[in-house]
Amino acid sequence: MAIDNTESQMRKGLLELCILGIIQRQGEAYPSDILQQLKGSKLMVLEGTLYPLLTRLKNAGLLGYRWEESLSGPPRKYFTLTEEGASFYTQLRITWDELSTAVNHLTTPI
Repeated sequence: MAIDNTESQMRKGLLELCILGIIQRQGEAYPSDILQQLKGSKLMVLEGTLYPLLTRLKNAGLLGYRWEESLSGPPRKYFTLTEEGASFYTQLRITWDELSTAVNHLTTPI
């Protein structure tokens, strides 16, 4: 069995939590900044993965956005959490904390 596929699936499963966490912590975030933080944390994500996920979260009502003019190119889209997104993030964090605790308990040597 190839470990690469399993590792990839584990990372993909946590992307929503991580993206919402970045936006929650910063208040708003530009997609390239989100990518940079994910990569800096060893969660390798491609733009082709991030943009559809941001669109899905926006369409679900979890994210809002604003446009800002840029001096060096096209306008930039900055994402923020909606009230519903903040609540969803809180629930994801609770679920993650419970899962993390359970997995650590079950996989830590006695």
